[in-house]
Amino acid sequence: MPQPTASDSVLVVQLSDSHLFAQENGRLLGMDTADSLTQVVRLVGEEQPVIDLVLATGDLSQDGSVESYQRFRAITAPIAAATRWFPGNHDEMEPMREAAAGTDLLDPVIDLGAWRVILLDSTIPGAVPGQVTDEQAALLERAIQAAPDKHLLISFHHHPVPIGSQWMDRIGIYNPEKLFAVLDRYPNVRCLLWGHVHQEIDKMRGDVRLLASPSTCVQFTPGSEDFSVDSPAPGYRWLRLLSDGGVETGVSRVTDIAFEIDYSVKGY
Repeated sequence: MPQPTASDSVLVVQLSDSHLFAQENGRLLGMDTADSLTQVVRLVGEEQPVIDLVLATGDLSQDGSVESYQRFRAITAPIAAATRWFPGNHDEMEPMREAAAGTDLLDPVIDLGAWRVILLDSTIPGAVPGQVTDEQAALLERAIQAAPDKHLLISFHHHPVPIGSQWMDRIGIYNPEKLFAVLDRYPNVRCLLWGHVHQEIDKMRGDVRLLASPSTCVQFTPGSEDFSVDSPAPGYRWLRLLSDGGVETGVSRVTDIAFEIDYSVKGY
């Protein structure tokens, strides 16, 4: 596939929070997560004929098994595009690395047209909330400084700003000031993109677009004080990154399929 030039727009598809299992029909909160991801990938194929990059923004797996990452690769294989992964709080890095061996799936920087996409690991091993480590902050700064003429999309798993949901806001990035201490020095940062929250978010922080997206399986209720599962269908986000630094984006969800959800479960 030809690489986009600096004058081309770039089409990115975000798949987030798939929560796959080693077993084929594993279920999260009642939903068969492999089936729901399969249906989302089918929708992507119907709606997006030309894709430059697929971002899998964490919690690819629910059980951290090599088999679950191999299943993610197999289900998403029909999408003909460069693909990058990074971990969420349910992922396990060693099995993820084993499943990605010999590929560029875990490379943290990719240049596409007028854009540089930088991917960070916001996880804390063995914990649910996120963090920005000194190592990740340094990686971010090096990647920004190496591309002064590129527009920048920065992506990671945990939310760096409050989203108005008490239980979720306790498990976002606990030290976002370390992230913004870097980002606020660079006017070519255009967009931050994350997963984790299983819901749509689209707002601004100064001149920077802040985006979060649905899960490819179950959704969480916006604005909820306690853990709560919502009814919208699985989906994905698309982003068109324009050569002038603008971002066009939208969310698309699977229709005409009834997904089973167990609303009585009080955690995941």
